[in-house]
Amino acid sequence: MNVSSRQLDAFIALARLSSFTAAAQRCHLSQPAFSALIKGLEDGVGVRLFDRNTRHVALTQEGAQFLEAAQRIRADLGDAVQGLREAAALQRGRVSIALLPSLAAAWLPPVLTLFHARHPGIQLQVSDLLSEPCIAQVASGQADLALAAIRADTEELQAEWFCADQLHLVCREDHALAALPAPCMADLQPHPFIQLARHSSVRQYLESQAAAPELNTLLEVEHLATVMGMVRAGLGVSVVPALALFHFVQPGLVTRPLADAHRQRDLYLVRRRHRSLSPAAQAFHALALEHRPRNAGGAATDAAQ
Repeated sequence: MNVSSRQLDAFIALARLSSFTAAAQRCHLSQPAFSALIKGLEDGVGVRLFDRNTRHVALTQEGAQFLEAAQRIRADLGDAVQGLREAAALQRGRVSIALLPSLAAAWLPPVLTLFHARHPGIQLQVSDLLSEPCIAQVASGQADLALAAIRADTEELQAEWFCADQLHLVCREDHALAALPAPCMADLQPHPFIQLARHSSVRQYLESQAAAPELNTLLEVEHLATVMGMVRAGLGVSVVPALALFHFVQPGLVTRPLADAHRQRDLYLVRRRHRSLSPAAQAFHALALEHRPRNAGGAATDAAQ
């Protein structure tokens, strides 16, 4: 059977007030309409819930047992409705973001600071991952949004362009390449090169370009901090995206934008297709677009403005 919220409200009111007249007034109903709700509830459950006569109304044993459950159900429903209202008003909720480590370390913190100041009741979850795991988290529903270097346009996912991240040479200030204001990839070819791992988006981008010069790879490492250490030690040079340049603000190191006009990787904001975002995720989506990194040099906008 189906028990309506109006029937539960009428039952609880009558149990508390022990008067059809007073309970009907509490529920803003006429007495006949109120009596019909109680009768419909009793007919539906198949048991009498009240003993009543013209002068007395009292719960039966079964009614007393049902009262506890009815109050709990009504309270849970009230909490659920209130939770939805708070989520719609961005007072409660959760947003999960998966994004590249370079974005997570430099661009994201001021954006999250602003988001948290506006919506302190929203729980935040951040996963700093390479592009493919970022996309996998969105596909599996673990993350609401991903910022990755993969344009994941599929039946299940949609991607919108987010920003362009220009590539830069990093080398020691006493290196011959430091004298070039804007070297090209061909200039790097004779020099020992510190490569990022093959599953990194930068490595995949460099190797996917037409007529890409074969680099003189000396080492292959996983992390940008390791690249920095190797370059600073004079073992070689490397190429990194502008959003990761904060790693290389070190004494003795210089960075130079690559002159090749196409030497930039595009980053995309990825979400599930045909799935609406929660109010919290939608709010973050809008804020991310509002404060997306600038293309020139890849510097993040000032999220505090």
